[in-house]
Amino acid sequence: MMALNKRAGLTTTDFEVFGKVQGVYFRKYTQKKAIDLGLKGWVMNTAQGTVIGQLQGQQGAIQDMKQWLQKVGSPKSKIEKADFRNEGAINSCAFRTFEIRR
Repeated sequence: MMALNKRAGLTTTDFEVFGKVQGVYFRKYTQKKAIDLGLKGWVMNTAQGTVIGQLQGQQGAIQDMKQWLQKVGSPKSKIEKADFRNEGAINSCAFRTFEIRR
């Protein structure tokens, strides 16, 4: 029963992805993956050459997305690492969609 509950419940996390993640359609692929997983939030490029964002949704989907951000990314990206911060349970999502911010 515990294993089931672990993948349920709403969760939020902030992320930052390092490596060759700009100019490789990383945000577009991130948005598509997040929407496929039913997640809400946003993604954007930073002046430092990283990609940052926030994810909200079912815990299981967040875990899948975290794996994707660490290991997969867009086809031409080269991910060095992904950091996750401010992770925790939430009562409801603060976002209606998953958007690319500029």
